[in-house]
Amino acid sequence: MRELSASPNMAAMFARAGAALIPGASRLPFVSGGAREIPDLTLALDDVAIDPDRLARYDRVCGFSLSDSVPATYPHILAFPLHLALMTNGSFPLPPIGLVHIANRITHHRRLRIGERLALRVWATGIEPHPRGRQFSIRTEARVADELVWEEASTNLRRGQGGGGGDAGPRGQHHRETGSLEPVATWALPGDLGRRYGSVSGDLNPIHVHPLGARPFGFRSAIAHGMWTKARCLAALEGQLPDAFEVSVS
Repeated sequence: MRELSASPNMAAMFARAGAALIPGASRLPFVSGGAREIPDLTLALDDVAIDPDRLARYDRVCGFSLSDSVPATYPHILAFPLHLALMTNGSFPLPPIGLVHIANRITHHRRLRIGERLALRVWATGIEPHPRGRQFSIRTEARVADELVWEEASTNLRRGQGGGGGDAGPRGQHHRETGSLEPVATWALPGDLGRRYGSVSGDLNPIHVHPLGARPFGFRSAIAHGMWTKARCLAALEGQLPDAFEVSVS
């Protein structure tokens, strides 16, 4: 386990992530993309505070009501710098820019509130085949004192690199037929949504921010952040969910 004294510097990590796109750079020991296996590495950050102003901005962009309760998707935002630090580590086998977030499972053990301080633990699972490339998951745990209050498994896809096997969902998950379901809400999304969510979340992956950044990775235009979509769905269910629940999307 590697214990961090502060949240990783996002600007430095994005610079390292961008360096991985330079041909041949993955051979350098401090640039991700050159290894074959996911490293056996857990990152730990204690005493993580919930900033009320940042939480309010997150609530607004995702559609939550402003309150002292913390949405179930918000700890992902707090852990994201650790996710990026893990993926920009020189021993990580896949470059982070261009990854597609294809599945996410959150276990929300109890309601969190502003003022509580979290201890975060982040690690990654092994690479698995996917019909469109390769996938891996990042696991996150959040504790208050010794109490496990929140868990997440977040699955990412690297398109077009050595796939050719496995099922279409993460870890062989099969999707339920949804053709008979009736929509309960329709949202019109602004063109700058990716930039707005990226600003508050720290996730400035170019596939979400601008069409010119998305096209080199096989997308015709910028795509919405998967975690914004999940958060917006939970916001639509606000007041209907218990204090403890599990929610998965893929």
